[in-house]
Amino acid sequence: MVAANPPVRTFVPHQLDASDFSQLDPLYRSLLDRQLHSAADLERWLTDLSELSAAVDEFGSRKYIDKSCHTDDKEIEKAYMNFVENVEPKIKPIFFALQKKFLESPFRNDLTSHRFAMLTKKWRVDVELFRDENVPIETQITKTVTEYDKICGEMMVNFQGKDFTLQQMQKFIEKPDRPLRQEAWELVANRRLQDRAKIEDLFEQLLPMREKVAKNAGLPDYRAYVWKAYKRFDYTPDDCLKFADSIARVCVPLMKELDEQRKADLGLPKLRPWDLNVDPKNRPPLQPFADSEVEQFIDKTQAIFGRLSPELASDFQSLRRNRNLDLQSRKGKQPGGYQMSLEESKVPFIFMNAAGLQRDVEVLLHEGGHAFHHLAACATEPLVFLRSAPMEFCEVASMSMELLGADHFDIFYSQSADSARAKRTMLEGIIKFFPWMATIDSFQHWLYTHPNHTREQRKQQWLELIKRFGRDVDYTGYEATKESNWQAQLHLFHAPFYYIEYGIAQLGALQLWQKSRQDGRKALADYREALKLGGTRPLPDLFKTAGIRFDFSEQTLRPLMEAIRRELAELPR
Repeated sequence: MVAANPPVRTFVPHQLDASDFSQLDPLYRSLLDRQLHSAADLERWLTDLSELSAAVDEFGSRKYIDKSCHTDDKEIEKAYMNFVENVEPKIKPIFFALQKKFLESPFRNDLTSHRFAMLTKKWRVDVELFRDENVPIETQITKTVTEYDKICGEMMVNFQGKDFTLQQMQKFIEKPDRPLRQEAWELVANRRLQDRAKIEDLFEQLLPMREKVAKNAGLPDYRAYVWKAYKRFDYTPDDCLKFADSIARVCVPLMKELDEQRKADLGLPKLRPWDLNVDPKNRPPLQPFADSEVEQFIDKTQAIFGRLSPELASDFQSLRRNRNLDLQSRKGKQPGGYQMSLEESKVPFIFMNAAGLQRDVEVLLHEGGHAFHHLAACATEPLVFLRSAPMEFCEVASMSMELLGADHFDIFYSQSADSARAKRTMLEGIIKFFPWMATIDSFQHWLYTHPNHTREQRKQQWLELIKRFGRDVDYTGYEATKESNWQAQLHLFHAPFYYIEYGIAQLGALQLWQKSRQDGRKALADYREALKLGGTRPLPDLFKTAGIRFDFSEQTLRPLMEAIRRELAELPR
């Protein structure tokens, strides 16, 4: 992984070692002590703070990427934990003091751009929330989450004489051979159950730490804390619970219709957990590329972006040119996928666990959308603090790429029936996603508004939510897996309450997809215009610039689900 160009620094020394806080401290102190005599001085001060923040942020991001790619490397883990334990905690209090310096500056109101008004709004929340006593707790939370990642990264199974990651096993769970996919599913389920108690213990360490962070900040519970910390200015917890109610009314019945059709197609009296991902016509799994042919995977994804826009293809090519892609699943690699913004180099990095599945295509399109967002924001916004949009819109950037790219799945498949099947699978997946999102989000609302709940109460609440939002699947004999399958959802450990964003954003992406049916060029132009705004506008303004509505009521949800239903009716089965 390398930067596109060496960063230009005017304030930060080029030889700075960000792993050593003694080298960072004088730079932060000089900014804290600097005399400001005008609005121009304040703006220059912000520019220097942004440069320093970008350098440190990128250093930490690279350490996280290294740790993600090599969970079994002790030296890499040590370097990452040094940053987490010995650098970040020391930066937090001084950065808090710098935010206060900005907010208290008599020249702040002379910076009249809407950009600075947005920065003021965001930093005011940070200052209100910051407590010195939370810094060591947050460090311990990061260490505990890292232990979860390590446990998951070590999960392997031996199947048919070979070792596979759990991600790689998914291709066998899609096989038409029912006994084979049952065997594969059981291996994965049993491997997760081996660490069930260990993961449950880690989770029970996280809950009281997060509760303590909220109490220290003077808030009634961790949900209230997160609402402020995530800068959720435009909707409330109650709005999320109403969204879940709408999903129960609109999406759950539609999902159950799809499952009834699946059951009939497969000729089964009931669906078992290993019947959910196989093709309902018992065709072999779609294989868009061999799991060893990652370069072909990249080539074809770039071709999709090229059909959408030459600019998108060029942006994606820059990631490849700069070796900012790590896509293949392997032992010792953290599960999941993400796009990491390297703020000083102004380039994105994409991490995922490709195993030759159709879902891999969707994931790379998704993370590509995040990458385009970062590149667009970096091109227009000099201050690192204002590049990141609210996550609800960041996910519009990524999910839109999945939907717009779906019209070009023929690049991966020579048979039109296969590309139609891939598109059908994706659209059905969106319908099924909404109830799962509501399950995870509702679970988090309960977890953090019921402090001191027992393990048994947590299990029962999870089962109640599965009953309300889940699919009609027979788990007889596998009850322990049903009770604990929330443990595989990384967001519950890494970023509590970060899941509703996907639901809100999917509604935005579906609106953009519908717009593209009327005028594809205009829809993409509006999309790219909104990406350029980064985090300089409120959430409703970002949606409006993209030509879509910020709304997640049933009024918006129902017609979009009907649009998917119509599209599915036109696709061959």
